[in-house]
Amino acid sequence: MGDPFSYLEMEMKINSKWKYEIIINWSEEDVAYIPAVPELPGCAANGKTYKQALANVEVIIREWIETAKDLKRAVPEPKGRLLYA
Repeated sequence: MGDPFSYLEMEMKINSKWKYEIIINWSEEDVAYIPAVPELPGCAANGKTYKQALANVEVIIREWIETAKDLKRAVPEPKGRLLYA
């Protein structure tokens, strides 16, 4: 089986029109995977599995962008893989 991070990165590029980097960490406290989108402040979700976490954060990305547009705020262009990640 391949590297799960490579798989997730590939899945995001295929399934999402937004190419934001997503960093997924396991949280013992929450007993869940916590995906965060560093380029979109406050954009994070959770899920009991990688797949669920990824699906949940895709919804949050869409809502973050819609809210920013409704509030007439700038939406950052995706930069892809970030240096500090």
